[in-house]
Amino acid sequence: MRKILITGLTSYIGNNLKRFLENYPTKYSIEIISLRDDSWKQIDFSDFDVLVHVAAIAHIKETKANQGIYYRINRDLAYEVAYKAKREGVKQLVFLSSMSVYGIESGVISENTPESPKSNYGKSKLQAEELIQTLKSEDFGVAVIRPPMVYGKDCKGNYQRLAKLALTIPLFPDVKNMRSMIYIDNLCEFIRLLIDECSNGVFFPQNEEYVCTSEMVRLISEAHGKKIRLTKLFNPLFTILKINVVNKVFGNLIYEKHLSKHPLEYNLYPIKESIRKTEVN
Repeated sequence: MRKILITGLTSYIGNNLKRFLENYPTKYSIEIISLRDDSWKQIDFSDFDVLVHVAAIAHIKETKANQGIYYRINRDLAYEVAYKAKREGVKQLVFLSSMSVYGIESGVISENTPESPKSNYGKSKLQAEELIQTLKSEDFGVAVIRPPMVYGKDCKGNYQRLAKLALTIPLFPDVKNMRSMIYIDNLCEFIRLLIDECSNGVFFPQNEEYVCTSEMVRLISEAHGKKIRLTKLFNPLFTILKINVVNKVFGNLIYEKHLSKHPLEYNLYPIKESIRKTEVN
C-alpha cells in the first residue's frame, strides 16, 4: 500500500484528490494536513512514501501589500516542506505548479515556450519549481505539474463566474476560441498515475478536447435544463476591445496536445460529461 501525504487542508485540489484516491482503499493510505501553523513540522514524514504538495496562495487579488505572502507560501514554504520530505525519506514529491509560469494570456504553449511569469503567483510558483528541482536525486523523485485552469463542482475562479452568467443571461457571445482546461477528476487520475509510476519531470495534463468558452456556457445552461442563445452580434467589439478580461474569456490559450500525452488514459470524462457532473451531481 502506498502511503500518501497531501498538504493543504482547505485546498480544492487536495481534498478532491483525497476523495478520489479513497476509491482505492487497498492501494493507498491518504492523510491531508494543514500548513497554516508550524504543527506540520512535528509530523514524521518518514511514515509516507509520497508527498503531494498543493497548499498555495491563489485566487486573491494581487496588491503591493500582499505580494510578499506569495513568496513566503508558494516558494519558501513549498521548499521547506519538500526539504523535510527528502530528509525524512519520502520517495517522491508531486508539486502542483501552474500554467501561470509562462506569463501569457493568449497563444500556444509548446516545449520551446520560455517561462516568463508576470504575476506574483506565477513568479512564486516558478521559483518554487526551481528550488525544489535542486532536491531531486535517485532516492527522491520530483514530479512538477503545470495544469491549465481546473474546474469541477464547487471550484473557485473563472469557471464559477461563467456558470453564473450561463444561468442568468439569455444571450452569450458566439466566439470560436480554444482553451486548455482540465476537469478535477481527470487531474486526480493523472496524479494517481504519476504516483503509481513514481514519475519524475514536468507534466502538462489537460482535457483531451480543447474547450470553447461559448460551447462551455451552452453546456452549463443545458445541464440545468435551460437554453441560452449564442450570438455573433457582439463579435466585432472583441476585435476592437483589447482588454484583459476579453482576452481571458474569449482568447486562445492552449498547450500543444502532444505535451499532455501519457501512456495510460487519464481523461476519464469528456467535456460534456464533466460539465454535467460539475453542475448536477
